[in-house]
Amino acid sequence: MSTHAQFSAVGIVASDMAATLAFYRRLGLDVAADADSAPHAEVTLPGGVRLLFDTEETIRSFHPDWEPVAGAGRLGLAFALSDAAAVDALYAELVGAGYEGELEPFDAFWGQRYATVQDPDGNGVDLFAPLPG
Repeated sequence: MSTHAQFSAVGIVASDMAATLAFYRRLGLDVAADADSAPHAEVTLPGGVRLLFDTEETIRSFHPDWEPVAGAGRLGLAFALSDAAAVDALYAELVGAGYEGELEPFDAFWGQRYATVQDPDGNGVDLFAPLPG
């Protein structure tokens, strides 16, 4: 007998829920304003996969010994944009708003305009768009 698992969600542990949600709202996610003070929030993405946000306290409520890894992000995400100019503009907007730019926009050899910004907890968030053919 075989069990088939279906991918359902990606979880992010937030050290500051309001700051984390503010970052993801800038990326276009529709997160309710009252979620800023909640211990858990989630957004259903196109295709049905959910992005889950939990505070460190929420994680410790069921995993008391959990500690974040010092200096390490907790996961990586990627957001597609319409074109190279949109990658550059969003990167500039996020860095201008005080978020850490990890990788400035560049034309990648695999055919995309690509950049990486860190969310407030150090997770790498890739921004990409296809380069003109």
